[in-house]
Amino acid sequence: MRTLSSTLLAAQRSSSSVPSVKVEVSNRIAGVARPLFARHYTGAEVASYHGATMPGNGSLVRVRVESGGGNLYVQRVANPGSQSNFSGWTSLGSVSPGANVALCSQGAQVMIFYVDVEDGASIYYRESNDNGATWNAPAKAITPVVTSVRWVAAAIKPGGAVALFYASDTAMVYVMKRSGGSWGNPSDWSNSVSAMTGMVAVFYEDWDLVVTGTNAYGDHHVWTCIYGDGVRQALNTWSSLRSFASARSDSLIQFHNPFLVVADVLRLTFVEKHTGAVAYQRPLWSHSLPGASFADQRWREAVPFNLDLQYGLALAGNTSRLWLSTPSGVWEGNVNPSPLDVSNDVVSLMTRDGPSGAIAQISLRNDGGRYNQPGSGALAALQLGSQVAMSPGYRTSQGEETSPGPACWITGWEHLSRGGTALFALRLEGAWGLLARWSARQQYTWQAGDATLEEVLRFLLARVGLDLASTGASTALTTYRPALTVYPGDRGDEAVRRLLAQAPDVLRFRGALAVALAPGSSDPTDYSYGATHPLLEGRYANEPLAHNRLQVYGPAGMAERFAWLEVERMYDRLVQVHDLNLDTQAKLEQRGDALLGQANLATSLGEVNVPVNCGQELYDVVEVTDPRAGLTAARYRVQEIELTYRRQERPAYSQRLGLTRR
Repeated sequence: MRTLSSTLLAAQRSSSSVPSVKVEVSNRIAGVARPLFARHYTGAEVASYHGATMPGNGSLVRVRVESGGGNLYVQRVANPGSQSNFSGWTSLGSVSPGANVALCSQGAQVMIFYVDVEDGASIYYRESNDNGATWNAPAKAITPVVTSVRWVAAAIKPGGAVALFYASDTAMVYVMKRSGGSWGNPSDWSNSVSAMTGMVAVFYEDWDLVVTGTNAYGDHHVWTCIYGDGVRQALNTWSSLRSFASARSDSLIQFHNPFLVVADVLRLTFVEKHTGAVAYQRPLWSHSLPGASFADQRWREAVPFNLDLQYGLALAGNTSRLWLSTPSGVWEGNVNPSPLDVSNDVVSLMTRDGPSGAIAQISLRNDGGRYNQPGSGALAALQLGSQVAMSPGYRTSQGEETSPGPACWITGWEHLSRGGTALFALRLEGAWGLLARWSARQQYTWQAGDATLEEVLRFLLARVGLDLASTGASTALTTYRPALTVYPGDRGDEAVRRLLAQAPDVLRFRGALAVALAPGSSDPTDYSYGATHPLLEGRYANEPLAHNRLQVYGPAGMAERFAWLEVERMYDRLVQVHDLNLDTQAKLEQRGDALLGQANLATSLGEVNVPVNCGQELYDVVEVTDPRAGLTAARYRVQEIELTYRRQERPAYSQRLGLTRR
């Protein structure tokens, strides 16, 4: 249960309290800003290698390589916006047209790295220390021992240290660092790829790279990799390559030209290229979860961007604005959106949350047509998919107090006109709905011992932007490492439920955060009804378990679980489970406990209607005292929560709590 202030607790127990409901709409999905990009520039520049960065003063610096002649052009827009001129370019001389360029910045320092046009291998750089307004003369970083360089990437660490990464014609990656104005010796990485089709680097705790290319089998990948600075990876060591996206060699899918930026979160783009009869070169974009490091590998499933291009979609930005760039295009998006508070216009609100997910309906007054143009002007946040935070509360001596309630996402709306009134009605769904609308694009396989259930669950949730907290999770969830497969086309909610069936845990969602907990019969009481908190009505049932006898089979043998009282009354209702992962007796016993716990949670034991408890959450343990039904501090677990709020016709502010076995 969420923690409430003493004044809010007192108000929700009073018979004369005044309801207060806060409803805010924000341009976010699963807690991360959704930048709806506006295109500010469409030019005639030829597609080629390019880059973009945003120095500390908020200017936008762009570079491009002239496709035919190999001239390097730079552009700086001091205060970028919808009215800016993005057509002016300044030549910095000739560079190799067969290699990409790397552009990076830190504070007022901006650096461009490129490959020499003469030998196709020497790496030069131009440096600016005034946010890209002026540039120093070209300087050589290195003439490598390799015959040619195709890919370069670079990043600047706060304090001024620079790391330069480059890839040879044999797809070997080298790194060299500059500190105190002097370049160190290059060293090669400890990984191996067959061919490379792109590389980008940023500094975020360590030196973080994204590489595209093929492995020894010809399969195409988008890999992530870390060169350590001593935070998440040991100093001057390489992590292994971890695949973010992959395609089999016979799929006709390739990946090219990644770009990466540290903005509000880590944001990534890369090109998906299809070489079949219906060919395309389409950029995809993704982002990390809030607070996640690059090493955590918590990335949302990549989303297509409506553009056809070869050389990728460059990223630049900060915690407020995000910029996309190609030689002939510039887009801007907001990554720090202000929420739209619609609380004063709420006519009615209904939320229902349970094991199958959350749904909500909100009706807003629309007199004067105030919501006739959703998605524009002051209503810019009001879009399909936008996040809606609903917080129940009361008016207290401290003012309008609320508790952060459920977050849902808009799936549709209606304009209603009847009886001289106008309403704007929103339909919403919760986090399980986000999972249900995701399906696996490829097969994901974990061999026995590869990852815990918790790690796989964290991966699956991240594909739709959800995070996981597991401080109250079971030992099974945090230590069990079975063989698991998610097949192409599997829905996210189905995959997560299959995983949870192997542990006693349930998920409770707090906005975009899934909290894993393992309910137990000895859990303490979270709240009481009927004594200090009024009880409006109750219905108390006695239903048998769907399964009162469980047999679990595996290579280690068999384990049984019984609900003996019910076996005696109802005879046995048997379920048998066979799982080759259960190769020890402890795992068999663990699965039996989990299945019996799930059977308990699935059994409905009635419901109570109460004045709204602003902190109530799914799977809380509650005590119910109802002398009319002969109940004194009877313990239940909350299986479902339905909140009803109406301001006008038959005003109401109440909760219905579905009850199950504790």
